[in-house]
Amino acid sequence: MSSAPSAGIFQPLKADDPEIVGGYRLAAVLGAGGMGKVYLSYTPGGRPIAIKVIRSEFSEDPEFRRRFQQEVRSAERVQGLYTAPVIDSDTEGSQPWLATAYVPGPSLAHAVAHHGALPPRSVLLLAVGVAEALTVIHGAGIVHRDLKPANVLLASDGPRVIDFGIARAADSTALTNTGVSIGTPAFMAPEQASTGTITPATDVFALGQIAAFAAIGSSVYGDGPSHAVLYRIVHEDPDLSGLPEELRPLVTRCLSRDPAHRPALTEVIALCNEAAGTEPLRQGEDWLPRAVAGSITERVHLLPAPAPTPPPKPATPVPTELSAQPPTPSAPPAPTAAPAHAAPTQAAPARPGQGTVPTGYGTPQPYAQPPRQQPAYAQPSYAQPTYPQPPRPQPTYSQPTFSQPTYAQPGWGQPGYRPAPTKPKRTGLIVTLSVVGAVIGLAVLGSLLPDGDKGNGAAGSPGGTGGTSASPGKAQKPVDPQPVSYKGIDMPGSHQLMLADNPPRPAEDPEGSGVHYGKGDLFYYRDTTFGKDEFGTDNGKLVLLNNSEKGSLATCRAVTRFTEKITLDQLTVGSEVCVLSDAGHIAVATYRGKAGAKESSQYITLDLTIWRNAEEAKKDD
Repeated sequence: MSSAPSAGIFQPLKADDPEIVGGYRLAAVLGAGGMGKVYLSYTPGGRPIAIKVIRSEFSEDPEFRRRFQQEVRSAERVQGLYTAPVIDSDTEGSQPWLATAYVPGPSLAHAVAHHGALPPRSVLLLAVGVAEALTVIHGAGIVHRDLKPANVLLASDGPRVIDFGIARAADSTALTNTGVSIGTPAFMAPEQASTGTITPATDVFALGQIAAFAAIGSSVYGDGPSHAVLYRIVHEDPDLSGLPEELRPLVTRCLSRDPAHRPALTEVIALCNEAAGTEPLRQGEDWLPRAVAGSITERVHLLPAPAPTPPPKPATPVPTELSAQPPTPSAPPAPTAAPAHAAPTQAAPARPGQGTVPTGYGTPQPYAQPPRQQPAYAQPSYAQPTYPQPPRPQPTYSQPTFSQPTYAQPGWGQPGYRPAPTKPKRTGLIVTLSVVGAVIGLAVLGSLLPDGDKGNGAAGSPGGTGGTSASPGKAQKPVDPQPVSYKGIDMPGSHQLMLADNPPRPAEDPEGSGVHYGKGDLFYYRDTTFGKDEFGTDNGKLVLLNNSEKGSLATCRAVTRFTEKITLDQLTVGSEVCVLSDAGHIAVATYRGKAGAKESSQYITLDLTIWRNAEEAKKDD
């Protein structure tokens, strides 16, 4: 194979490429695929990152956007030694994008194409690293479903698996249904190619394919049209004639047609260690052939520098209204220096009430036009004169004739003066009669009202303040109920639960129909005919929250995308669903997964946070 330099991996931006994505200035094009284009950029601290911008055809599909949000949220939880972590993302912009750490190494596909097959020990270290990556990915509830040589990068300290779970967002969208192919047929599992079934064992089959490809240098199911390759995957045995003997146990087990016969990931690692013999497998600087390792070093040296950030444009001063307040006339205003960008360099004191513009910083600034030379107004006529005359002595009016004897209120007369007595008024009798009349009037009015209205507004009565110490007649904001959480509720098929129960316990369908659940707040229905298992309610409404919405009482009260049923293929591990029951209870149900196909019974697992009696119950029609 040729060992051509890898300078071409960093392509310059073209006219139709954006300069900035999500605040990141793009430096080069790394590549393009079925779902979008990948760019090189840098974090503010100078770390290189890879930004995948989704094609506009996908971003216009609402179902793709919903699934992409879920998959990105799940991918953010994957933090493994052999995965490229998600750094940043935007799933709601005009073109969604996803940023991951940049891996300075070629893909397995590029390395094999330019340098040939890898030696057996490198293949074993590759398989161990990919198996550890899949362990972390599956632990986050994600099936990669598009594991192929192009999605395995070769770094100096081991492989890196990328694009995990992203292909799921493109499945069953309007775009893929009209002929756009996502994924590589040569690396699909038989059940994936024939029926579309996806399980963790699907990724194990792809791992066996990758190991064989790395060791042989080509696909074990041959090349050609997609339908021909898929037919061989489903009906024929792989061609392992060129596979080294020590790798046969691993590859043969992984490529079993029956998913149940494929090894678990822990078994894959054990098979790799057995094949390594007496020398244990350790990832290190020498795990790759020298030619491939040299291409990694070359990529590091050829890495484009961050694109320069253009300097900010100088701010243009915005004229404002003239100051309405003249300077204090007690002293002439001090001259103010002109701004650096202003044309005049000489400033003159402004006349009172003119020539200043408020700047917002408390210091009057001169007009931008050239100032006229004004004489300094030092004349005392601009200041308030101070009269030196001594104050006139004021007589002290102590004679009783100057007091106001008619004011009976204390404090209105002069100190020490005793006001003249006034006629006593019968104020107490008038006040008493007024109070008695008011009480009698209220009693008569109360007797005329219906019984149901007499208690309105009273403390402790319906519609009142509930016994609080607030002033009468002032409505009080109802206090939200405290949430109660329940973890790990296993709900089998054809079961329901009620939010009012403490704790909520799944119960069988009381009518035995398997479909109708009467007044169940939540139910799980298994569709054994069409495989569309449903998670729903017969006593309220559901709302599937997106990535930007946090499950809370306030969120559930605000959202309005109501439905009554959600199919399980709309959910990923960690998906949150608001449940608003007609009984007035509100809950957030967090989906934690579904029992595997090997389990004796099929069930889903939920976490519930319930606010009981958060709203008024709806009356039956």
